[in-house]
Amino acid sequence: MPERFYGVRHHGPGSARAVVAALAEQRPDVLLVEGPPEADALVKWVADERLVPPVALLGYVADDPRQAAYWPFAVFSPEWQAIRWATAHDVPVRFFDLPYAYRLGREDEPADRPERPADPIGELAAAAGYDDPERWWEDVVEHRGAPAFEAIGEAMAAIRAESAEDPNDLVREAHMRGVLREVRKTHANLAVVCGAWHVPALTAKVSAAHDTALLKGRKKTKVTFTWVPWTYGRLASWQGYGAGVRSPGWYHHLFTTPDEVVTRWLVAAAGVLRDEGVPTSSAHVIEAVRLAEALAILRARPLAGLAELTEATRAVLCEGDELRVELIGRRLVVSERLGAVPDDMPAVPLARDLAAQQRTLRLKAEALERVLDLDLRREIDLGRSRLLHRLRLLRVPWGEPGDNYRGKGTFRESWRLRWLPEFAISLVEAGGYGTTVAGAATAKVTEDARAAETLAEVTPLVEVCLLADLPEAYPAVLHALDTRAALDADVAHLMGAVPPLARTLRYGDVRGTDVTSLVEVTNGLVVRVCVGLPGAVTSLADEAAGALRDLVDAVHAALAMLDDPALRDRWLEALGGLAGSDRTHPLIAGRVTRLLYDAGRLDADETRRRMGLVLTAGTPPSDAAHWIEGFLAGGGLLLVHDTALLSLVDQWLAGVAADSFTDVLPLLRRTFGTFAEPERRSIGERVRGGVTAAEPAAFALDDERAAAVLPTLAVLLGREIHHG
Repeated sequence: MPERFYGVRHHGPGSARAVVAALAEQRPDVLLVEGPPEADALVKWVADERLVPPVALLGYVADDPRQAAYWPFAVFSPEWQAIRWATAHDVPVRFFDLPYAYRLGREDEPADRPERPADPIGELAAAAGYDDPERWWEDVVEHRGAPAFEAIGEAMAAIRAESAEDPNDLVREAHMRGVLREVRKTHANLAVVCGAWHVPALTAKVSAAHDTALLKGRKKTKVTFTWVPWTYGRLASWQGYGAGVRSPGWYHHLFTTPDEVVTRWLVAAAGVLRDEGVPTSSAHVIEAVRLAEALAILRARPLAGLAELTEATRAVLCEGDELRVELIGRRLVVSERLGAVPDDMPAVPLARDLAAQQRTLRLKAEALERVLDLDLRREIDLGRSRLLHRLRLLRVPWGEPGDNYRGKGTFRESWRLRWLPEFAISLVEAGGYGTTVAGAATAKVTEDARAAETLAEVTPLVEVCLLADLPEAYPAVLHALDTRAALDADVAHLMGAVPPLARTLRYGDVRGTDVTSLVEVTNGLVVRVCVGLPGAVTSLADEAAGALRDLVDAVHAALAMLDDPALRDRWLEALGGLAGSDRTHPLIAGRVTRLLYDAGRLDADETRRRMGLVLTAGTPPSDAAHWIEGFLAGGGLLLVHDTALLSLVDQWLAGVAADSFTDVLPLLRRTFGTFAEPERRSIGERVRGGVTAAEPAAFALDDERAAAVLPTLAVLLGREIHHG
């Protein structure tokens, strides 16, 4: 039987069925498939039931894993089904595309090379009067059984005759023809499965000398190949001619559903909605099936396609709700099905170690995002936490901290998990640091610590060592921390280093980590902050003062976590000096006054006295507003309970000159706008009640003057105030 060429659409279920049927009829002696020949040794794995598509061949440069490429396969890919048939019938299989090793490092390729049509199938669809290539392919191939391979080849030849040739294609096809010549010497009955675009070039009569000239001068790069899991989401978004389809979930359904394609699809769509709590009955499904089939008849289609099913879903199941349509599109039309590879698949040692830990920790890689809540008091959850933190260090962000992430401060952690195919490359790249996840993470942190040039770069690594449990990295990190801290005289940098160190000291016991070596470093930093803080708070612009105020809050909160009264006293003494200095920026002066009051270092009378000194006619309104902003940053509950303080603010506000009021209004609105709604309501009720002094009996309310203030208070509090 003569050789046969099966020109297919990559990832076309109709092509996949037709190829299998044709191979069963031809019974070839050898099968040639478009793909990288370096992966020939991996063909045998296709027969292994543990290799579950979607999967991809991953090729990368051994010395530079960042240079990598993928060849994805779905269960409905014609190439996959052809290889499956061949391995089941003991037919030798060879990939016969240009070796990936020859495609790398080519500097002589023309930058302005002509491009082939973006999608030859689209050209054919347009010629047939279709505006959607996938819809045309469904009508003429997917819903009609077997494609006419000869007719498709002729159509491609016609398109190529009118299109500019891509030099890359010419080189690839020259190599393919060379392999064909070689195989013909030993086999007469051979089958070729390749993209339909290449069939005219492979069947053309071209001399061996011509092809040799095209391939001359190419150097080979050392590359490595393996199988890796893939997802339908990545298949849908994959770039390049013939490499992706918009609806892989739909094509999977077409290929794997033997009958009742329309009904089963709409039943699945109803299931997606039910999973989200949307009531969807059998009557909905029945009506949707009728509508989809009616649309197909009106449009003279052999079977309701995805367009008709989507319209029926939108109208009947989703009742016009586009969000529900998008949900079905994401879950069903595209799908996030994730493939699987055998545990003993050839891979870098780091990937094998990760796979072993995933089994031990019962942490399955999934393509759909899911939330994982951990209790760090459980050994298995602690292990999961450490693994996820280590992978983030290695730039494999399988897990991202959730919105309610509290892992550094409590026994609870929340993560959002989602495995992406490109993490396979990240593992290859990280494999240079070690053969295990723990070893590689330790080496990465050590390298980062030694390369850190500033204190801000090295400080987070201390906390990282805690979260990821990397005790062997501590010596290098602490040495770098000590060195950078000694050389850094910027108080803001020193203050920024204190919170992560304090968290490490406070919560090391939660994770079973010895952190005693950090005590001396942390104490030294806090002392240096206390000494340098007075000079850092003077002559500040408003924006810089705001940044320093945030640092003061962070250090104050961090020291509250430590069981070190002497260190905390030292800090509060430094804050007391700032509060009493007229050189301190008013925003910071107000903030430290509030911190001292909350810490019991200032009583209520002294606090009122200090506020009274600030809120006088001699103080510029903008300075007073900044002081108020800093003081009330802790919330408005203090004004609710201390009517004397509320009275001081009220009296000062009433005395602000009209020409200054517009300048301070944004600051005050920002301050009062941070209050919780119940706090603003209580303050408003107190103002409306006319009692804002500590001694109500001694305070005479002028109704007319009070009414004049109410509109301004309404603006500040963000709520309407009624005077009655």
